[in-house]
Amino acid sequence: MHIPKLCDRPWHWCSDRQISFSLLLTITLSALLVPPSLAQTSSIPSPSSAPLELDLLTKPKDYVITANTINPVQLTVPSLWWAQQNSEKKLLDNWIAYPASNKEPARVDLIVNQQIWSLLEYVERYDFVNRLGSAARNFGYNVRVFNYQKEPLATYTCNFSTSPALCSIQTNLKNKIGLQRSL
Repeated sequence: MHIPKLCDRPWHWCSDRQISFSLLLTITLSALLVPPSLAQTSSIPSPSSAPLELDLLTKPKDYVITANTINPVQLTVPSLWWAQQNSEKKLLDNWIAYPASNKEPARVDLIVNQQIWSLLEYVERYDFVNRLGSAARNFGYNVRVFNYQKEPLATYTCNFSTSPALCSIQTNLKNKIGLQRSL
């Protein structure tokens, strides 16, 4: 299959908008040409429907971990500080990690800076969710992304009972008139 070039110059000379459009077009065409099997799609659990508990950021309980939790003896799991310090310092503001319970698998609720999030294009948001979701997945955690208004922005959910884990990313987009849709 031939996909026409979007610019005549080498890719690194194209504008960011052209590269983003090209990447989005490639992802879309790949999804259309290679659909996931129904068995894989149905075996990934739905994201948690539990409410975001922002009060745990200032009054943490023993069972949760936030960006302010430090274990002086060993690595605190999940460890998202490296991601926050390296590339997400302005976007990723805080997180709340909940261990697995009888009712739900382990999850991390990421709280992002809404101003920065709204400036990102779809591919940049997807990349952020994928990178942080992959880091959390390595510790056995699913991810939900919120703003401080408790609006759900994205999820990274995995079925950890398969090897390798099957995962799915869902994002919510607001169009220019404020209506929300899920992709």
